[in-house]
Amino acid sequence: MGFIGLCSAVTLVGCASTPEPVIGAASIQPRTDLGQQGYSHARATSYKLRASDQLSVNVFREPDLSVENVRLGVDGLVSLPLLGSIPAAGMTAREFEQDVARRLLAAGLRSPMVSVNISEYASHLVTVEGAVTTPGVYTFQPGSRLSAAIAMAQGPTNLAKRDQIAVFRESPEGILIAKFDHRQMSQGTMLDPVLEPGDRVVVGTDGLSVFYQGLLQALPAFGVFGVAAVR
Repeated sequence: MGFIGLCSAVTLVGCASTPEPVIGAASIQPRTDLGQQGYSHARATSYKLRASDQLSVNVFREPDLSVENVRLGVDGLVSLPLLGSIPAAGMTAREFEQDVARRLLAAGLRSPMVSVNISEYASHLVTVEGAVTTPGVYTFQPGSRLSAAIAMAQGPTNLAKRDQIAVFRESPEGILIAKFDHRQMSQGTMLDPVLEPGDRVVVGTDGLSVFYQGLLQALPAFGVFGVAAVR
């Protein structure tokens, strides 16, 4: 290939267009053949506190009992004035407000009024690796989708295999792996799942390390990734 042809090819790669969206309702059905069962399009209607989340707890007219930016420990406990360490994980902010008010009432405070705000969803971390512009660990808002995680990493590189996106997710049964296609998600023809805290996203490429190539080839999905053999 001559110099001009090579430059043209590079230009074409660098200017690849976004897939044309399919008009109508986007696909929300998980594909079991790609391990997507358990992944959902539906956002939770309420949020339950998790370890590492950060709260602001305000007790009306009681500044000594109010705290800013207190974090839940790994045990799900949070430390508050007068009350000490109390459980918070698994409750909604409203439920925690009511629990703190009940505890303050039992401790002798008359008619306590409590408000709780979540100042940081620090429990919501996603790792994005592989053929993305800026790999790393990112904090995301509850309800964010897989496409958002890839966007936070500045999108796939020109070498990315956009049809080979692996999502590793912890479950009581162990680590579950599902495969997604970025182009199909962009078109709306494949489920764009809601992220869960701790998800790990790997965008495939011919340039993956020997470790990742071997890992993807050994997935329970029996070769759905079709990773090129290591040379």
